[in-house]
Amino acid sequence: MDTKQLDKEYIMNTYGRYNVALKCGNGCTALDENGKKYLDVSSGIGVNSLGYCDDGWVEAVSAQLNTIQHMSNYFYSEQPSKLAEKLCKLTHFKKACFANSGAEANECAIKIARKYSFDKYGNGRNEIVSLKDSFHGRTVTTLSATGQDNFHNYFFPFTEGFKYAEVNNIDSVKSEISDKTCAILIECVQGEGGVNILDKSFVQELRKICDEKDIILIVDEVQTGIGRTGKLFCYENFDIAPDLITCAKGLGGGLPIGLCLCNKKLENVLQPSTHGSTFAANPVVCAGANYVIDTISDKEFLNEVNKKGAYLREKLEKLDGVKSVRGLGLMIGIELEKDNAKEISVKCVENGLLIITAKNLLRMLPPLNISYSEIDEAVEILNKTIQEDKN
Repeated sequence: MDTKQLDKEYIMNTYGRYNVALKCGNGCTALDENGKKYLDVSSGIGVNSLGYCDDGWVEAVSAQLNTIQHMSNYFYSEQPSKLAEKLCKLTHFKKACFANSGAEANECAIKIARKYSFDKYGNGRNEIVSLKDSFHGRTVTTLSATGQDNFHNYFFPFTEGFKYAEVNNIDSVKSEISDKTCAILIECVQGEGGVNILDKSFVQELRKICDEKDIILIVDEVQTGIGRTGKLFCYENFDIAPDLITCAKGLGGGLPIGLCLCNKKLENVLQPSTHGSTFAANPVVCAGANYVIDTISDKEFLNEVNKKGAYLREKLEKLDGVKSVRGLGLMIGIELEKDNAKEISVKCVENGLLIITAKNLLRMLPPLNISYSEIDEAVEILNKTIQEDKN
């Protein structure tokens, strides 16, 4: 049997796959098992931040594979220690806690917020307010944190203690806050929810409320972090300092990682046995992440992400059949006049462009080092696909 047949025979049907079996890739280009070429502007949903098989990334990962591939977290390890140092020095944060995915990082942040409140105020102050149309993961708890009703089904009972407020509506947030509230959890740009950009004034008001009430402000940077929006972390666009952030996806450059960063107030909340993970802080994964951070944190690199994002959005806005374009940096949502994003995404793949969706939008999360000529090619394929659909 070929790959597709094996998949259908032996892997649970939890993904609506496109009809492509990828075999190899380099940069923004991937080849399927038949040798067909594709330009990828999805990056494995924002994971391949430097594209496929970046030479420096491969070298860093390979060198660590030939040194030591895994060790228990009961021992000290160079790669995660260096990564934590870099991230803390590049931000205002004080300590890092490692995980294996964005959902796990969000679980860690939830535990830190609840334990901080328990340690200081006692039992009962454990509710977390998140936003409608948010997405925070697929574990039972992070599904509960996700503010979309369609995710709150089947897997009952869900973890309790979550409230949901309207996006960019400060009165709605205030109405959900009580003496039981320990944290507010947001994405500054909602990815899965439709590339919704929060108002800067709204985010800054949330920070003020949290300061006044000793509520922990958590920013989910799983999709928005690691240069995706033209800053190392998206919250920097909003001129605030969160208490906690979570990141994953693009940090590993293609290997699974999650990470939670906390400020000084929270640095000692977790103690031995209150949290942990067998594979978290894996030295091979962290070697790749160290290379990613060294590359992406460069100011000129981030400036280019902003320039390329503006260039791409400008070209997309001129396309016949495109209703609107929104996003920050190279995190872009495209609203089509015919409201047929899923159908167009399938046809784009057939035409050699790997693109994904977010609700009723086309979503672009290209490698951050995509070239201008590759941007032009992507727009050309998308335009061709939209026009073919009209005929």
